[in-house]
Amino acid sequence: MSASDPTRFILINTSHPGNIGATARAMKVMGFSDLVLVAPRYPDVLQQPDTLAMASGATDVLNGARVVATLAEALDGVTYLCATAMTPRDFGPPTHGPRELFSTLAQTPHTVGFLFGSERFGMSNEDVYRCHVCLSIPTHPDYGSLNLSQAVQLIAYEWRQALGGFAVEARTIEPIAADAAAVQGVLDHWQEALIANGFLNPAAPKKLMPRLNQLFNRAQLTPEEVHILRGIARSILK
Repeated sequence: MSASDPTRFILINTSHPGNIGATARAMKVMGFSDLVLVAPRYPDVLQQPDTLAMASGATDVLNGARVVATLAEALDGVTYLCATAMTPRDFGPPTHGPRELFSTLAQTPHTVGFLFGSERFGMSNEDVYRCHVCLSIPTHPDYGSLNLSQAVQLIAYEWRQALGGFAVEARTIEPIAADAAAVQGVLDHWQEALIANGFLNPAAPKKLMPRLNQLFNRAQLTPEEVHILRGIARSILK
């Protein structure tokens, strides 16, 4: 945990190596890196093939992860601890949805820990009692079972959004609009083709060409689309 990343993800008694690898990946894509494993099923889990395969490039998170014997060791430096528990309990910390809580928690100076139980048994009452709050991810009322790494991804995303999020990067090239001369060239070419095939009567053109002009303007044709439309006109003229 550092000043630039005041967040820790803690997994208790994790059984499946793949879930630890997938957790590392979920953390990295949201910009988090502090991972602590409490008594995982396999002591060498950070080096297991399934762990490395599911990390899919997030090996730096695995390399920096720590394996400890007790939850008390994992909590060193954490000032606000969040349980992620599905099972209702008669006693324990208050329950909040992640988005509801994070909007205010992100404004505090806390170092935050997110605590996740084992795949088979979830979290023990004793572990939940240590927490300041219990997080409940809103799910369909008939089925709320989330895979461990999926739960980590959802919490990591909501927490990153509350901290300010990341800018959306363009994944497609913004199209460049054809200039007015190119659009006029298309119109002239289409007028010639439409007269040739009898669709347009030059003696009574009405408003066909101005309407096509408006259509092309609304479409904001690209240079490539201009070439396509002129190719269609050439084909008609042939």
